[in-house]
Amino acid sequence: VDREKILAKFRNGSSRLLITTDLASRGLDIPEIKYIIHYHLPPAEDAFTHRNGRTARMHASGTAFIIVSEDEQLPDYLDLTIPVFGLGKHLQKPSLPEWETLFIGGGKKDKINKVDIVGFLSKQAQLEKNDIGLIEVKDFFAYAAVKRTKVKSILNAIQGEKIKNKKVKFDVVR
Repeated sequence: VDREKILAKFRNGSSRLLITTDLASRGLDIPEIKYIIHYHLPPAEDAFTHRNGRTARMHASGTAFIIVSEDEQLPDYLDLTIPVFGLGKHLQKPSLPEWETLFIGGGKKDKINKVDIVGFLSKQAQLEKNDIGLIEVKDFFAYAAVKRTKVKSILNAIQGEKIKNKKVKFDVVR
């Protein structure tokens, strides 16, 4: 469940960073990844290629960065003519993502679908369609991306409410 939770947050924009192993670089299909940041380069070129391939899905493009120390030995497969960047002294902390992920304790096996969730959030929490993002419905639970600025009012509005006559748990995914 932790893997699903983390991937749902990344896919729906609630989390901007996903830190993984090489195993994940071959097993994940997440569209629209813009940046890959390598820390400790893999010894084999094919693993490096698979990591970078996450940015090149379906006519997309992206940028790969490599973090290395001055004394780190670079593998032979790496093109040494790549540009080098340094970090500035005055870096700003990134802003929080626009979206937050809600956990909904009912899913396909409860006969709850995306349309039910959109209708519920629209009616009970009085959300507009641009306040609701990606919704993923699993067998026994669902995740819904909602605007971060609306989370408190949403949770207050839906406490104790039912979806399709079923009382379900709602919570922010942490």
